[in-house]
Amino acid sequence: MAEVATFAMSDQLLVVIDPVARRTDGESVRIAKDVLSAGAATKVCLPDDPDEFARALTRRGSRRPVVIGDDRALTRAVTLLHRQRELAECVLSVVPVGGALSLAESLGVPTGAVAAARAVLDGVERRLDLLVDDSDGVVLGGLRIPPIRDPAAPDGAGAAGSGAGRPWLRTCQSLVRTLVPARGASPAASGPSRLRVEVDGAMLVDLDQPVEAVSVTPGADGVAEVEVRPLSVGAEATPLLGAGRTVTVSGAHFRYRADTEVSGPVRTRTWVVREGAWGLTVPGVG
Repeated sequence: MAEVATFAMSDQLLVVIDPVARRTDGESVRIAKDVLSAGAATKVCLPDDPDEFARALTRRGSRRPVVIGDDRALTRAVTLLHRQRELAECVLSVVPVGGALSLAESLGVPTGAVAAARAVLDGVERRLDLLVDDSDGVVLGGLRIPPIRDPAAPDGAGAAGSGAGRPWLRTCQSLVRTLVPARGASPAASGPSRLRVEVDGAMLVDLDQPVEAVSVTPGADGVAEVEVRPLSVGAEATPLLGAGRTVTVSGAHFRYRADTEVSGPVRTRTWVVREGAWGLTVPGVG
């Protein structure tokens, strides 16, 4: 990951404001927009849905794209540019606004609206590795498998909230969930227990060894870092570690969480590291 370019304040910017950011923190959106408009020529787009979001990026022309939104908006923008085969030539900027900002922060972007907007204007380009899978999906920060619950099932907070103050309702809901499986649920809905993990063709773990979790993250210099946590009984098992450019996971139908999205179930998936595949603006040094 190398910082290779600075940007002139005269750059023309296409500022795409994600609708979720507008709803959740309109004040931060306004502040970011004011800072950007004061420092560069800007065209502001207010898409109402993912299709309009995609059209705005597609029609950006020579303008440098700036996304105001959360981690999901950042991932959506990178995915769109990748599938348009324009990611390598396009330097992307993001002003993190919303609830989930940990991915942007982990990539070096400030989470404050003013600091992030100033980084867009005065920052540097950092080239980052990308994981690309065999269905043309991308991973910016990392992926994890399993355990992942069935994404159709309500989370604990939601289930408790729906029956708050009504113990009898919570009891009925629990009984119904026990007796009636979720639509489309399968025995593997909460994640597989046995996986085959191969790194650059070498076996890291096979189906005969149950695992608790597998994580894959883009490392440095075009290498992915892989960690497999074997199922432990009693003392905690030592993680199995690997590193390589190609990671293949196979086994029973499994789901995986890549950045902000849950995908699957699939029986096999291969991820390949693309070194320096995309550019993100971050604050300059000093």
